[in-house]
Amino acid sequence: MLKNYKELMVWQKSYQLCLAIYKATKAFPKNEGFGLTSQIRRAALSIPSNIAEGYGRRVLNIDLWVVKV
Repeated sequence: MLKNYKELMVWQKSYQLCLAIYKATKAFPKNEGFGLTSQIRRAALSIPSNIAEGYGRRVLNIDLWVVKV
């Protein structure tokens, strides 16, 4: 079994995508800083964050199931 979410290939790829999006949005105009740039960055960051959260819930659910048995 995996030790943590960082070992998931889907998390690794989504994290790399997030970094690429942050680099790409650095070139956006400064007046977009609180508009489109912010929205794109938050959306990109939500992908690996949601994967990590889902992995944590899965592990917690397995642990709780073992405790019940």
